[in-house]
Amino acid sequence: QVQLVESGGGLVQAGGSLRLSCAASGRPYNMGWFRQAAGKEREFVAAVSSSASRTQYANSVRGRFTVSRDNTKNTVYLQMNSLKPEDTAVYYCAADITFGVIRIYPSSYDYWGQGTQVTVSS
Repeated sequence: QVQLVESGGGLVQAGGSLRLSCAASGRPYNMGWFRQAAGKEREFVAAVSSSASRTQYANSVRGRFTVSRDNTKNTVYLQMNSLKPEDTAVYYCAADITFGVIRIYPSSYDYWGQGTQVTVSS
């Protein structure tokens, strides 16, 4: 069983920054960040491999968001800069316990955090 706890969400003005954290239990796995806006499906945001050697981003956040991890703290981060109102959503971290390529579909992930709200005002 992998437990994931997100933190760092909040209210920020457009153009601002936030850093989300995801504290994980167990060994390092490939980790993903997803988000779900009201009335929309959950979508991929970014992911990092277990060793942090590989990352992947959705086109909508590439160049603005950075995913990283510190395996000594068993924590994954999502640095979000130049935030836009359309980034408003509940953000979730997730663990993929099948080692291999980074996956971008929610159904590929096995464990999920409770989510943290990010609201960007215009």
